[in-house]
Amino acid sequence: MCAHILVAEDDEMQAKLIGRLLLQEGHTTVVVHDGRAAIDEAKSGRPDLVVLDLMLPRVDGFGVCRVLRQDGDVPVLMLTARSTEDDVLLGLELGADDYMTKPYSPRELMARIRTVLRRSMRPMENSPLPRAGCITVDPVRHLVTCDDTPVTCTPGEFAILHAMAAEPDRVFSRRQLLQYTRGHDRASTERAIDVHIMNLRKKIEPDPRRPVRLLTVFGVGYKLVDGRHDA
Repeated sequence: MCAHILVAEDDEMQAKLIGRLLLQEGHTTVVVHDGRAAIDEAKSGRPDLVVLDLMLPRVDGFGVCRVLRQDGDVPVLMLTARSTEDDVLLGLELGADDYMTKPYSPRELMARIRTVLRRSMRPMENSPLPRAGCITVDPVRHLVTCDDTPVTCTPGEFAILHAMAAEPDRVFSRRQLLQYTRGHDRASTERAIDVHIMNLRKKIEPDPRRPVRLLTVFGVGYKLVDGRHDA
């Protein structure tokens, strides 16, 4: 799996290390050291993944992520020394697909990058289309439609809908959904699933405050109904 990866990291030594690790895995890499350059390069270079440091000059990582999400759904892996839950959740609310705190293991970083890239790869052309009521997930075109209208999703949101649409009315726990969105079973980040669900409801529900499609099963998790219960 070879990808074109943009690394936005203001620490030159860290940037060189990440670039070298990516090259060893067969990826092409562009390295920038500030947020404005990251935005410009993402628009012109169309990377397959952005490794994004949070504490960038000119435009910080949160600001970069906002712009990237306005322009498309390129996967984003955030790197930062800030590890509070509020920072993690804000990054996920803005559409980051994963979040690593410094210092980190180079092996874990590469494993996380492989996981995010696998989630964003297109499956075989003849894969069936998961469908739940008015919601259809096309994994080949990486497209979600709701009432025949395209819905823009982050890779993490897409992974949740893909899994849930494949098994309508099945109740998924937060822990189970983490396996699809992050590839890591870590209870400390289960609240991140709530953020993804909240964002998805804004996109697929007639009234996000009164969901009829993506429902909460209290004490258990969430389910995507088959559509027969839509209001």
